[in-house]
Order: sequence, then structure tokens, then C-alpha cells
Amino acid sequence: MAEGSLYGELFADREMAAVLDDRAALQGMLDFEAALARAEAEVGVIPGTAAEAIAPQCKAELYDIAAIGKAATLAGNPAIPLVKALTARVAAVDAEAGKWVHYGATSQDVIDSGQAQQYRAAQELILTRSARLAHALAALARDHRRTPMIGRTFLQHAVPISFGLKAANWLDPIVAFHDDFMIWGQSAHQLGGAAGSLASLGDKADAVSEAFARIMPSIGAVRVPWHTQRRRPARIATELGLLLGHLGKMAGDISLMAQTEIGELAEPEAPGKGGSSAMPHKRNPVLCTLILTAAKRAPGLVATMLAAMPQEHERAMGGWHAEWPTLRELFLAAGGALNHAVALVEGLQVFPEQMQYNLDLTNGLVMAERVSLALAQTIGRGEAHHLLEEASRDCIASGRHLRDVLAEHPKLAGKLSPEELDDLFDPTTYRGATDAIIDRILVLYEEEREYMGGNG
Repeated sequence: MAEGSLYGELFADREMAAVLDDRAALQGMLDFEAALARAEAEVGVIPGTAAEAIAPQCKAELYDIAAIGKAATLAGNPAIPLVKALTARVAAVDAEAGKWVHYGATSQDVIDSGQAQQYRAAQELILTRSARLAHALAALARDHRRTPMIGRTFLQHAVPISFGLKAANWLDPIVAFHDDFMIWGQSAHQLGGAAGSLASLGDKADAVSEAFARIMPSIGAVRVPWHTQRRRPARIATELGLLLGHLGKMAGDISLMAQTEIGELAEPEAPGKGGSSAMPHKRNPVLCTLILTAAKRAPGLVATMLAAMPQEHERAMGGWHAEWPTLRELFLAAGGALNHAVALVEGLQVFPEQMQYNLDLTNGLVMAERVSLALAQTIGRGEAHHLLEEASRDCIASGRHLRDVLAEHPKLAGKLSPEELDDLFDPTTYRGATDAIIDRILVLYEEEREYMGGNG
């Protein structure tokens, strides 16, 4: 992310951008070249003195990124001009060593391995942030286990739930994502040579592959080249897309609950946050907006990664290249959205009294299901349903509470006592499996927490 960007950190934060920037990409590719030389020297493919001469030149600050980028436009990828520049620097120190730079490798080995370094660092940031979000959501679920609110289906009042249940259902996919992304979010270096066979290394090829897998920093290399087997990057992209979709669901819920007419939640307050250039009174849900922005971008980016999977023979024409900016954008979007989600949930303002007010808006109609089920035991399900429909129409027409309408209904004489009616209209006792569901999700969270770090 460029210094002083007009859009600040709306769409990408500096920490994530730093591990995915050009300098980090360049260093990742140079790390590959240093590790390759060491591995080849270890098994006797190149002289040990060559590896010693190559390693000191594998520092990103020694290279002109703009010049490499300009040459990459003609070459088709940045590895070709980088190898040329690295060779020149090594040869200037040791002409013989310069002959062994990049020996037996191909451009895709360099680029995929360099990106793997970046994606590993990005994965660690994603896991740290998703863990922090999980901790905040778990606290919300515990604190509001018994806070009643209205459940909504098709944007309309349905039946009472607890806000803790809603928070637990926000938590559950985050816990699952963290678990899955620890495994499927890992990228990998590779070494395959021109066509994936390492033929140029002769009978030392497998030994070089084994040494390289041990030496390459940050993450190990897989021993089978995956030049045109693209399940790994596609799976990473899909996991990030699933995460962004769920974050968008959370942001959508919170923004709807923060509407003026609803007022059950509010984003964290800060001077100047969520203002309007035209309306001084506005308090816009800007964090939700930015999360939803990332969620709306995700499907197209994931689709590109999936579309790039059918790659021709042993080297792709376009599919591999399409991955480079796409997966980077997905990491940036996911990292930024997670940062916004953490800030949102950690500072979320919850208004239980407004939740109760909205629960009472329909004069008890939201408890009609419960009353109908209770009556079904004495007068039958069909009759109970019909009676509640009739009483509900009366309730709406008269503006009276459904409990009062039912208390005076002639067909209910002697069926339900005033005390029974009061209990049936108490939303805090209409919980079903709420506690069991919350507990089940919190158990999954506790099981994953040992891998998450932090206090939780």
C-alpha cells in the first residue's frame, strides 16, 4: 500500500500490505535462490564456493524494483530479470559462481516459492485476527446468553431468541474457519525445473529436492512439483472467500440492528467516525460498510482463482499469471475486513432495553406460536391454530395485547389460567435448546482456543 494513500486503510491495512508488497515478493524469490544454491552445493551439484558467493547477493535492498518491473513487462514475469540481475551481481564478485545461479530451476519455481513466503506471513496475520475476533464473539455470547430479542425471518418479527444465540452463531463459523485455515491456508514452495521433472539435475535431482525442502525458510517445500496442479492456491482463495462471506453476514446483521428505527446495536463511537458531509446528525455504520465492501468483492476474486485452475500441460498460459494479483487482493481484503470486524465486535454497543422494546412492539403476537402449541394439547392442533389466527387478527385490529384478547376469548374459558397465560407470554422462558446450542459452540471455541493464542 502506497504511503499516503488517498483511501488510507479503508480496503487494506498497512501490516497486511507490507507482507504482500513488492519488496517482500522480491525477498521471497531471493530466498528461493539462496536455498536452491545451498541445497545443490550440499549434494555436490554446484561448488560450495558458489553457494557462498550467491547467498550474500540475495538481499532485496540490493535491487532496483522498478527496473526489474520494467524488464518483467517484456520478459513476461519478474523472475527472469531478477535472475539476470542476481547473476550479474554474483559474477561481479566471483565469475565462476555466476555460472551456477538458478541452476536447474525455472521461473515458476522462483515465483511460486517467493509468493509462498508472503502467503505464509499473511496466513499468520489472518489467524491472529480471526482468533481475536473469536475471543470477542465468545465474550458477547456469554454476556448476552439470556438477553431477549426478537428473531427475524424475511426481515419480519418471528419468535423471540437471545442475543447470545445470535452472537454464538456469528462465532461458530469463525472457529471453523480458524481450524480449517491452519491446515488449508498453507502455501508451499516448490522445485520442479523446466517441466516438473528436474531432469537438468540428473541423478542428483531427488537429493537436491530433499535438501531444498529442508533448507527453504519459513515453510517446507512439497516434494512433488505442482506447477499446473493448482488446488493449493484455489483452496486458500476459497477459504478466504468463505470467511469474507461470513463477515459480510455479520456486518449485515449488525447494520440492520443499528438502523435508527431498530436501535438495538451501535458501532463503537469515535470522534469523526461515521459522519456525513451533508448531515451533521448522521452516525453511519462505517465498519459494517467496509466489511460488506470486502464481502462483495470476494466472489469475483474466488471465481478468478477457480477459473485459473485448468492450466495447460506443464506450464500455464495465463491461468497461473491470473493468480498473482488475485490471491494477493483476497488476502488484503480478508485482512482488512477482519481488522474492521475485530474493532466492530470489541467495541460493539448493545442496548438490551431497545431489544425488549422491539420485542414488545407487536403486543405479544410473537408469542402466538408458543400459545398455539400449549393449547394444542387440550383442544387439538388445528383448532388451536385457527383460534390463534382469529385472536391475532383481533389483536391487530384493536391494538390490544394478545394475552388480553385470549384471556377474554369464550373458547378458552377454563383452558388457561391467568398465571399460565403470563408464563406463556414471557419470552425469557421460551428458550428451547438455546443454552445447549450456545454451550455447544462455546465448547468448540474452547477446544480451538489452545491453537488461537491470546487470553480469550
